[in-house]
Amino acid sequence: MAVAVAGLLSASCTPGGSPSPTPPPALSGTVTVFAAASLTAAFGELGSDFEKAHPGVTVRFNFAGSGTLVTQIGQGASADVFAAADQPTMTKLTAGGYAMGKPEAFAGNHIEIAVPPGNPRHIQSLPDLQNSNVLVDVCAPSVPCGDYANQVFAKANLHITPVSLEQDVKSVLAKVESAEVDAGVVYVTDVQAAGSKVVGVPIPPNQNVLATYPAVAIKGSPNQAGGAAFLAYLLSGPAQQVLGRYGFVKA
Repeated sequence: MAVAVAGLLSASCTPGGSPSPTPPPALSGTVTVFAAASLTAAFGELGSDFEKAHPGVTVRFNFAGSGTLVTQIGQGASADVFAAADQPTMTKLTAGGYAMGKPEAFAGNHIEIAVPPGNPRHIQSLPDLQNSNVLVDVCAPSVPCGDYANQVFAKANLHITPVSLEQDVKSVLAKVESAEVDAGVVYVTDVQAAGSKVVGVPIPPNQNVLATYPAVAIKGSPNQAGGAAFLAYLLSGPAQQVLGRYGFVKA
C-alpha cells in the first residue's frame, strides 16, 4: 500500500512536493472569425499558422465590411471572434451586448490612394481627386474605410464627389483593378496585397489617419476556448510580425 501511495505522489507532485500544473486542454473544433475585409490576406496566413500550432483546429473566416458583420452577429450569426477595422463599429457591437470581455486593439493601418497600373490620370496627390474628369470610388460613410476616407478629405480641406459608395474596401479595390474608376481610397495594406494590379499614391502623414483594429470574443460563442486562444495569438510576437509584413502597423 505504501508503495502505491508513493507511486501516486511521484506522479502528481513536482520534486519539491508541490502539485504539478495541469496542462490546458488541447483546442479542438472550428474557430469562426468575423473580420473586416481589409484583413483578408493577413488573416489567411494567420489562420493557417494557428491551425498548424493547434492540430485538429479549423479556422473559418467571414470577411465583409465591419458594419455588415455586426448586423450579421445581431441577427444571430454564429461567431467566436469579431475583428473590426475601427473603434466606432466595435462600440456598436459592445453596446448591443454581443461582446464577451474587453476589445483589444491588435493592429493599425493607414489610408492610401489606389490607381490602375500606369496611373492613366497621373494622380499625384489628394487634390487631384477633385478633378471632375477623375472617377473616384470610396466606401460608404457607414463603413470604416469610408469614414476614414472622409476624415482624410476633411484634414486636406477637400470636397470629393465619388461615383459610388461601396460596402467594403475590397469592392473599391476591385473597381480600381478593373479600371472602372480612376482612383479609389483604400488602406495601405490593400494596395500592398494587390501587388501589380494597382499602384499606390501615398497620402502625407499630416493628411492621413491611423485606422485602429480592435478584436473581441463573442458572447455565447460555440468555441470559447478556441476564440480566446485566437485572440491571444493576434497579440503575440509571431502574429504581429505577420501583420507587419502585410503593411499593418502597431495600434
